[in-house]
Amino acid sequence: MSEKKRVLFVCVENANRSQMAEAFAHLHGGDAVEALSAGSRPSGVINPKAIRFMAEVGYDLAAHASKSLDEIDGEFDAVITMGCGDSCPWVPARRREDWALPDPKHMDDADYRRVRDEISTRVKTLLASL
Repeated sequence: MSEKKRVLFVCVENANRSQMAEAFAHLHGGDAVEALSAGSRPSGVINPKAIRFMAEVGYDLAAHASKSLDEIDGEFDAVITMGCGDSCPWVPARRREDWALPDPKHMDDADYRRVRDEISTRVKTLLASL
């Protein structure tokens, strides 16, 4: 990746999946990526499970904030939606993908970690393809 890529991850609450995806984009993409996340109906808080399970991989999600798509502007190299369906408004992007990942907020620890690890794998693949 020669120029900085802009990537946006969107889910409904911006409390779990999109937050973890943004974090993995920072971890895997470093300074080559401007990663953001937002929600179509943000909860206003990051799920404590997301904070705990991202800490296991060395990322402090407590520094993040749950935010609305209304706070996001500009164009993106990729917009990735995760389970918000019709409630995800259109955002200008060169590439769009929907990752049909289950919302882990009510999952047990092992299943939550599986979703987290799947997000990590998908973010690595995405960044490699930009």
